[in-house]
Amino acid sequence: MDWTLVFVSVFAIFIPALMLPGPDFIGVVRSSMARGARAGLMTTVGVTIGLGFYASLSLIGLSAILIEYQWLAWTVRVCGGLYLGYLGIRLLLTKPAALDLDGGDDAGSGNPLLFGFLVTLTNPKAIVLFTSVFATAVTDAMPLWVMAAMIGLVMASSLTWYTLVTLFMSSRPVIARFQHARHWIERAAGACFIAIGAKILADSRNPLTP
Repeated sequence: MDWTLVFVSVFAIFIPALMLPGPDFIGVVRSSMARGARAGLMTTVGVTIGLGFYASLSLIGLSAILIEYQWLAWTVRVCGGLYLGYLGIRLLLTKPAALDLDGGDDAGSGNPLLFGFLVTLTNPKAIVLFTSVFATAVTDAMPLWVMAAMIGLVMASSLTWYTLVTLFMSSRPVIARFQHARHWIERAAGACFIAIGAKILADSRNPLTP
């Protein structure tokens, strides 16, 4: 079998989906602009680990499990929606704080790596993507090295894209331009998280199908 065709067909969907704004993108941008480059990069690593985790699960049968047990898919969606709503409320209530333009500031509570991982872990968009695209690409003939390569490419793509986002959004010109609007950026990110969480909860009745 030509595994090159499998890679191309899967990543032709994954790469655009990765670059589309969603909870992961908002989380990285928020960390980068509100807490500096170091926090943004740590959030990027957390998101990358989360995507690698989902890619691994999907390739070993997550899709079949979620389709067989719809209550589990519903639970994952509801928990994800509630968590994103919780994050949104916290960001809306965040108090203004100064940011060190040298990137040494770590203002705000929480571990940015864990923040990125949890945002991805509770992101139903990631679940649907991996269960509908990656899991369906698996066949009995697929060797382990192909699965490992797909997981590696997922993580490499995520790390590359979100690192570029972090370096741009945490750069001196961007931070200097938006320094006085930083608190409103926090609130805008919070509002986005709440809106996404509400939509996820509203859509939680729909069955998860590949």
